[in-house]
Amino acid sequence: MLPSLFISHGSPMLPLVETPARDFLAGLGGTLPRPKAILVASAHWETERPTVNAVARNDTIHDFFGFPRALYELSYPAPGDPALAERVSDLLGAAGLASEVDRSRGLDHGAWVPLLLAYPDADIPVLQVSVQSHLGPAHHLQLGQALAPLRAEGVLVIGSGSFTHDLRRFRGQGIDTPEAPDVVAFSDWMDEALAEGRRSDLLTYRNKAPHAADEHPTEEHLLPLFVAMGAGGEGATPRRIHKSANYGVLRMDAYAFA
Repeated sequence: MLPSLFISHGSPMLPLVETPARDFLAGLGGTLPRPKAILVASAHWETERPTVNAVARNDTIHDFFGFPRALYELSYPAPGDPALAERVSDLLGAAGLASEVDRSRGLDHGAWVPLLLAYPDADIPVLQVSVQSHLGPAHHLQLGQALAPLRAEGVLVIGSGSFTHDLRRFRGQGIDTPEAPDVVAFSDWMDEALAEGRRSDLLTYRNKAPHAADEHPTEEHLLPLFVAMGAGGEGATPRRIHKSANYGVLRMDAYAFA
């Protein structure tokens, strides 16, 4: 059975810049059984209630500005799967989570940037499910738990965000700038809590993890971690499958839950 994954997608420039995180994602697809479809909970799609996209083929959304032209020329025209979108909606409803279906939205860079590296042929159906940043970690754990049956159906469930995401310090930093001490402290605390199965601490990380509000001034980039955690199933063991940092403030860690 496929694991669920949390991946850090970093800057939209990731496909065009040589970094350890880029190399990790470029090899990720080869380490997993080929999925029947991929469902991504991306930090870059925030809605009032959970929403899944249902299109025949995904448009590539370039939801950023000020980057080199070469980035805007990249596309990821993966097929969608409207029937699977209805299945996702049904699972959410059965878990008591009212949801909606969006029949026009394509893939934002939280989905297509990492998938361009991991599955460059764009020949696997891809869907997205939105996050609700106003509802916090426990809601997203529940959302992931509702999606857990999909793993047995050959669907790769991915939470795509960033292990740390303080963009206030991002601009002007070199990509290989050493990590700030507060970034290290927060990331080490999170990794220990994951490894030790301290779910209650993780759900209340904002009050317990060092520098939590600094590393995540807003929560949307960490909430996909909780989706992946829930989708891993009851008793899932987290395994860190990548650790690196870009620009000194963006931790690019990735985890598998199985």
